[in-house]
Amino acid sequence: MSDTAVADAPNRRSRGTRAARREGAAKPAGVPYIVRNIPTYDILSEENLVRIEAAADRILAEVGIEFRDDPEALAHWKRAGAAVTGTLVRFEPGMLKEVVATAPAEFTQHARNPANSVRIGGRNVVFSPAYGSPFVMDLDNGRRYGTIEDFRNFIKLAQSSPWLHHSGGTICEPVDVPVNKRHLDMVYAHVKYSDRPFMGSITAEERAEDSIDMARIVFGADFVDRNCVILGNVNVNSPLVWDGTMTKSLRAYARANQAAVIVPFILGGAMGPVTNAGAIAQSYAETLAGCALTQLERKGAPVVFGNFLSSMSLRSGSPTFGTPEPAIGSMVVGQLARRLNLPLRCAGNFSNAKLPDAQAMQEGLMSMLSAIHCGANFILHSAGFLDGLLSMSYEKFVMDADLCGALHSYLAGVVVDDNTLAMDAFLQVGPGSHFLGCDHTMRNYQTAFWDSTLSDNETFEKWSEEDGSTDMATRANRQWKKTLAEFEAPALDVAVDDALCDYVDRRKSSMADAWY
Repeated sequence: MSDTAVADAPNRRSRGTRAARREGAAKPAGVPYIVRNIPTYDILSEENLVRIEAAADRILAEVGIEFRDDPEALAHWKRAGAAVTGTLVRFEPGMLKEVVATAPAEFTQHARNPANSVRIGGRNVVFSPAYGSPFVMDLDNGRRYGTIEDFRNFIKLAQSSPWLHHSGGTICEPVDVPVNKRHLDMVYAHVKYSDRPFMGSITAEERAEDSIDMARIVFGADFVDRNCVILGNVNVNSPLVWDGTMTKSLRAYARANQAAVIVPFILGGAMGPVTNAGAIAQSYAETLAGCALTQLERKGAPVVFGNFLSSMSLRSGSPTFGTPEPAIGSMVVGQLARRLNLPLRCAGNFSNAKLPDAQAMQEGLMSMLSAIHCGANFILHSAGFLDGLLSMSYEKFVMDADLCGALHSYLAGVVVDDNTLAMDAFLQVGPGSHFLGCDHTMRNYQTAFWDSTLSDNETFEKWSEEDGSTDMATRANRQWKKTLAEFEAPALDVAVDDALCDYVDRRKSSMADAWY
């Protein structure tokens, strides 16, 4: 290759890459989930971990946890030997650790396309979209209530991304569908428009049961009884209260051998102490009790140890997200979960920003890296979280998915072998020359670096003259529209589709609409 050709190669490659992206270059091949090749980051000593566990034991034994509106949960605790007074339950130190010992350290959540099944626990990492926003937003129409069309759109965007592994759950609330019926449309949409694993409803026991029944239609009742095919994200009513809506749903999933993801939401200074160690001790106690209840319902049922630490502005009382204290606290939660030998859901891509801007990405990266380094296995809220989880953003969803692509490479670590040490390249190139056209580069250039589909790496002149001086959010706006326009749903067996539609129709016709 001549010097002129070598010098011009980067420009030709850049122009080619830009053109390919504009024409819709082939998407990179994804993987069903990540197997981390970097270690977790442990920040606390054994002595301090023991102190936090001891504080949690004191909370459980001396303060206790209320279990409201669920007599069967209280009966479980009585049979297990806890001290039950009314709805207040107290636990002897070490009791809950013994109970959760029967939960699996790692399990597979099966997808209707077996190639997309995920492994949760161990060294595995699964990225799932954000969850639960009542509003959606985009650059064209601003902020508005979510609809079932928005819900389907986000499933399609997740399915289309090679960097996400899971279809998620309530990606946004479809408020145009009655509260008591929307779970049916949501589960159906996950099955119809995605062939990845998904989450079901937790807003009432019967809705959890509906979600599981629909999964049985897809996978078969016997398969579901033996394998995990659906997750339920169950929240503690912090501080130190489990309400019946959540425990009944939790038990419904466990009873069916499906995984409950147990998550306290502790807003420091409101639902828990302002200090990190105290909030961690509280969350540990609350989560451990929920995980243990799944095992009393069905020994060996899969369960995920979850956590959602957050801070607040003590001047205004407003929640804050993507701040450093919850991020570093997540590191400790990871250490505690590993000591229990349980899969972990922790942190995510959090932000309080109202637009997909620099604040959104700064806060999102702070919290997302804490999920990566604390050892989280199931990372909910990996894409789309904006406005303190009140809004699901189309543009931020695409930007976050792009970040997840970068994290695939980050989690792969540094591979050391004959190829990566590149001795043949050194021998071919020698001193004072360049590696651009050598054999080693040509063999590896397509896979050596992760390549963002959103970042602009051109010269200032090309960016301003050819691309109209656009920012990343504008490019993301173009990309999500193009993705939805080109989306093709994965094939779904006609008999399964018909059976699901029949189930949804029958369940909807059995009840009047309820809007609250």
